[in-house]
Formats: sequence, C-alpha cells, structure tokens
Amino acid sequence: MEYDTIFAAARRAGTELARTDTQRLGRAIVRAAALLRENTGKLLSANALDLEAMAADSPMRDRLRLTPERIASIASDMESVAGLPSPQGETLAQWTRPNGMTLRKVRVPFGVVGMVCEARPNVTADIFSLCLKTGNACVLKGGSDARHSNEAIAALLRKALLSEGIDQAAFTLLPAGHDAVAALLNAVGYVDVVIPRGGSGLIRFVRENARIPVIETGAGIVHTYFDLDGDLAKGRAVVCNAKTRRVSVCNALDCLVVHRGRLEDLAALCDPLAAARVTVYADAEAYAALEGRYPACLLRPASEEHFGTEFLDYKLAVRTVGSLDEALAHIARYSSRHSEAIVTENERTADQFTQRVDAACVYVNVSTAFTDGGQFGFGAEVGISTQKLHARGPMGLPELTTYKYVITGDGQVRES
Repeated sequence: MEYDTIFAAARRAGTELARTDTQRLGRAIVRAAALLRENTGKLLSANALDLEAMAADSPMRDRLRLTPERIASIASDMESVAGLPSPQGETLAQWTRPNGMTLRKVRVPFGVVGMVCEARPNVTADIFSLCLKTGNACVLKGGSDARHSNEAIAALLRKALLSEGIDQAAFTLLPAGHDAVAALLNAVGYVDVVIPRGGSGLIRFVRENARIPVIETGAGIVHTYFDLDGDLAKGRAVVCNAKTRRVSVCNALDCLVVHRGRLEDLAALCDPLAAARVTVYADAEAYAALEGRYPACLLRPASEEHFGTEFLDYKLAVRTVGSLDEALAHIARYSSRHSEAIVTENERTADQFTQRVDAACVYVNVSTAFTDGGQFGFGAEVGISTQKLHARGPMGLPELTTYKYVITGDGQVRES
C-alpha cells in the first residue's frame, strides 16, 4: 500500500480544514453522532464479530464491547464536542513593544494528528470529533482486535463528512497490520504529532520507534491513600467506585494504601469490594486485618509484583503504611503519574498530598473515576497525558492545538 499517498491526502485535507468555517465542522460532528444512533444495530453486529474473536477472559473485552447505551453515550459526547467553542484563532496573549509593533499569540491546529490505539472503538469517534472541531485532519491506526467495529464506525464518519462537503481524507482509518503502524510512525513531513492510547507496551513501542513527535497518554497505575483522618463512609464509596465502576479503564484503582492506625476499619472499607467479587492482594498487616473478615476465596497475600501493576480486572493490591511520608514514598515508587487520591478530613494532610504527589490528576475525597475528558467538561478526550510537555491530564480541544505569533506594525525595521 502506498502510505505516502494516504498521508499526503490527509495533509491537504488538514490544510483545508484549518480555514473551514467552524460551524460547518460542528454540523458534520452532529451528523456523525446521528448516524451512530441510527445505525446502532449495524455497529453491534460488527462489534460482535470482534468480540467473538477475542478470548473470553481477556481484560480488553470490556474496552472492546459496544452496547446500545455505550453507542448513545459516544454520540452524546460527540454532540457535546460539537457544542463547545472552538479554540481555533483564540488569542492567548497580546502585547505591544516599545517600537510600536504588536504581538499576538494565537491558537492554531497541529495540522495532521496521528493516533495508534488498542481495542477501543469509542476512540475512533472521539478522535474524529475532537480533531475535526479543532481543524485537524486525523489518521488513526486502530487495534486489530477492534477491526470490524472501527471500520463500521469510520464508514459512518466519512458519510458525515460527505454530507457537509468536507474532504473525506480529513479522517483516515488505516488498515490492520504492523506495516501501517510503521508507516504512521515514520510519516515525517505529513503527520505533525502521534498519540498512542493503550497499555504501557503500546506506549513504549510508539515512543521508541516514532520519528515524529509523540504525546504520551499513559497507562494508569492508580492509588488511593486512606489516611489516619479519613472518613470511613467517604472512603468506602470512593474506593469501591474507583475500583469497580469499570475495571478496564486507565483511571481504575489498582492499589489501596491504608494508614496503620486505620487497619481496624480496613474490613469495613473493603466490604463493598467483596460484593463485586474483587480479589484483594494484601501485605502482611493488611492480610491479618482482613483474614476472617473478607471472603477467603478473594483474599491473597501480596507479593512485590502486585504493587505497580495495572490490573484492568477485579483485583486490588493493599499496602499498609505508618505515615503520609511513607504513603507518598510508596506512590512515588510505583505510580505511573496518572491519577492519585487521598481520603482525609485533615486539610493540612490534604494540602501536603496534593503538593507532593507527582501526577496529572490529584484527588481529595473524590474517586479517580473522574479522570475523564467528559467529566472535566471537555466533551470527550484524546487521552490522559502523563507527560509534562505540551499537555498533561485529560486532553480536550485546546490540547489539539499549538500556537503561532502574529506580529503587526507600521514599517518597523531592526537596526541592531
């Protein structure tokens, strides 16, 4: 396949999108959302083919699965994006120099955004709407596990572009296969940035093999620290929601860190997890506190491998600590710098935690399940960036732009 031809077409489409009326772009997104709803049956049939080919015990099944409710939610997120103001052309700063020339720092699209993702068909619709709204063309390499689902969604997205007379090369779904990934990561001069969305292995592969700039969206190894001054009722709700709402997502809880002074409350804290059949891997002190008070079939001794693991399953590690400092040291050692939380009624402890934890999102008495572009008011998200350059945390519309300086004057020349 001649990938350069595909990428060149995306580049041309991106150039045209940057000067396309944003209302027209919004209409195409709304039309795409409507098409997803109207074709729910077709999307479910395509998704069933992907699910049939995936192992029944794969932790990726939940990410892959589409339901009528999930399709409706995807469409709703797209409509939310369409209704948000476009950041294109926004003046970020403006000032005038002593010689009279005026400088403006203005948001502009990247041009062409590449994305490599695993079995996440919702990402196909999310990246389409976010890129289109910001005037970027998009080239997506979806996971082969989601091939039928992605192809069915992409066909509807292209139909929506056609309805508004927008070049269909504005959204390109690359074919399944490793050669497509290699071509995208080497698309120098065509693709401005590539964003991996998936597990740590995928992210590492993209980072190590790309010849174009990469924005990392990191795997989530997520902790919640239940402090000496934590409220038990709040802790039960926060821990259970963070762990069990959806176990396959990157903001799901992986490790509960509990203060030694609250071990008597550990069984009560974990009680809602038992109802959800969560297997707990507890260190020696936590195991002793849970033994006989948590279902024996769900309680296991923790080993070192359980700390620093993104489970993507109904599994949770528990670590006992004696102080905030010890909790912070444990988190610093094992965190992926995605989302971290504390449950405490002590304002000073909360302030110390938020100041010292190195993570994109830090929560106080709130479930980490809220690390999500939609929950942050962004409509949808490109992913959760765990790096510190350009973007950090949920990436919405502004994060799909860069900027340029526009300088105006009245004939000024530089003399020295």
